[in-house]
Amino acid sequence: MYSTATGDGPPLILVHGLGSNGETWRGILPALAVGRRVIAIDLPGHGRSPAEHDSATFDGLARSLEAFLVEQDFARADLVGSSLGGRLVLEMARRGRAGSVVALDPGGFWQGWERTFLRTTLQASGALLRGLHGMRAVMARNPATRTMLLAQLSAHPWKLDGDTVAAELESLATTKTFSGLVNNLATAPMQSGPAAWEDCRIAVGWGRHDRLCLPVQAARAMAAFPNARLHWFEHSGHFPHWDEPDATVRLIRETTAG
Repeated sequence: MYSTATGDGPPLILVHGLGSNGETWRGILPALAVGRRVIAIDLPGHGRSPAEHDSATFDGLARSLEAFLVEQDFARADLVGSSLGGRLVLEMARRGRAGSVVALDPGGFWQGWERTFLRTTLQASGALLRGLHGMRAVMARNPATRTMLLAQLSAHPWKLDGDTVAAELESLATTKTFSGLVNNLATAPMQSGPAAWEDCRIAVGWGRHDRLCLPVQAARAMAAFPNARLHWFEHSGHFPHWDEPDATVRLIRETTAG
C-alpha cells in the first residue's frame, strides 16, 4: 500500500475516503506533523496503490488496511479517517487495531431510502466527472463551477483551493473501483461496534451541512460506539478537513493527545 510520511514523533495514520487518495489531507498535514510522524495512505485501488482482488468491497479494504497496520507495526497507532476512511478507522477500533481514532463524517450508518440516495447520487457524480474529461481541472479552479461540482461535499466550495479540488475530482473520476464500491457500500450491513479496547479514545466529527452522510446518521454512529465523543462542525459539509481545517486539527490533537 502506497503511503507518504512527514514529521517526526508517534505515528498518526490518515485514511482518505471513497475515490480519493492521500493528497486530500495536504491542507492540514503541516499542522498535524508538529510532533507527529504523519502517514497518509492510498487505499488499494486508489491513487498509487494498485487494486487487490477484493478492493471493490468494504470488507476487502478493511482487510488490506488491517494487514498494512500489522505489517508496519502500526497496530495500536492513532488513526484519522474521512468518509469511507472514517468507517474504516472505526472498524479498526472495533477489531482492536487502533490507539485513538477520529472518524470524520464516517460512512456505514445509512438506513432505508438513504442507501438509495447514496448510490444514486454517487454513481451520477462519478459518471458526470468521467464525462468531463479535460474540463475537470478547469471547472475545479473556477469558484462558480467548483461550487456546482462540490455542492454535496462542501458547505462553501467557492472558498476551497482550486488545485486541491482539481486533484480530488481527478482521483474520483479515475478510481476504477469507484462504482463497485458504491454498490457494495449501499447494500452492505451497517457498521457495527463497539471498540475492542475500553481505553480506545474515539471522536466522531460530523458536518452540520453534510449532504452525503446526513447528520441524522450521527446518532447511529454513537449508538454503535457509545464510548465515542461526538463533535459537530457547525460550518462544514462532508469534508471538515477542507471546510474547517483548524477545527479539524484541534479535534485530532485533543483526541490523540498522550
